[in-house]
Amino acid sequence: MAHLVIFGLGYTAARIAAAMQAHGWQVSATGSAGDIAFADRDAVMAALGGATHILSSVPPDRASGGDPVLDAYGEALRGRELFYLSSTGVYGDRAGAWVDEATPTIAQSGAEAVGGRRNARAEADLAWLNMGARVFRLPGIYGPGRSALDRVREGKARRIDLPDQVFSRVHVDDIVTAVVAALTQDAPPGAYNVGDDLPASGNAVTEHACRLLGMEPPPLETLEDANLSEMARGFYMENRRVANGKAKRVLGWTPRYTTYVEGLAALL
Repeated sequence: MAHLVIFGLGYTAARIAAAMQAHGWQVSATGSAGDIAFADRDAVMAALGGATHILSSVPPDRASGGDPVLDAYGEALRGRELFYLSSTGVYGDRAGAWVDEATPTIAQSGAEAVGGRRNARAEADLAWLNMGARVFRLPGIYGPGRSALDRVREGKARRIDLPDQVFSRVHVDDIVTAVVAALTQDAPPGAYNVGDDLPASGNAVTEHACRLLGMEPPPLETLEDANLSEMARGFYMENRRVANGKAKRVLGWTPRYTTYVEGLAALL
């Protein structure tokens, strides 16, 4: 029986786990909802000993910039069937231009992230690629309980007055089908962008959610007046469109929710 070990059983990885169990795979995982404690080295090594495939959804450590999984268990992962959930943030700001897997990442180009810091995501992304992993670069993730509909209902939606700002997004279920395809089809190592077919502004998504709910959109705010956290401000400072053609060609994957319109309609 195929045995998948997941590091970090969070929002997305838990859905991947359920899908693989439905395919008849054994799944073990670390994380608050998992069955293995990350710090219990004996338990982790025992699970890895029986694993046929390994997936990490653990982000790099913000303080050190290191990857916790590779730092703790990297030697035990060498030569294994590896899969890693990364971020399209590895591409940095591209002034609205399209990026694909051949676009240099910040780690590869030596550029620096917003605020003059290294892009830890890009560093981790490159480390996993160097280990021979299948790396899934994910844009803004939305799904049940985590969408523009929820933010509007809760009064937390924002509209920032940045007319040219655009980014990509993906429904969590479409991440699952892409990763399942890679796991079950022995996909070649490398990076895969997994996003929908219509990059759009955050304002457009918020406004559409408001229309669906019959609510007034929140007022426009300038970036300076919005009083955003450093992380949120950094998000708005990046502007890019992410192409998903490689995942379609190589994995035979097509997003079920091709745009936020279909995604929000399904969630509603």
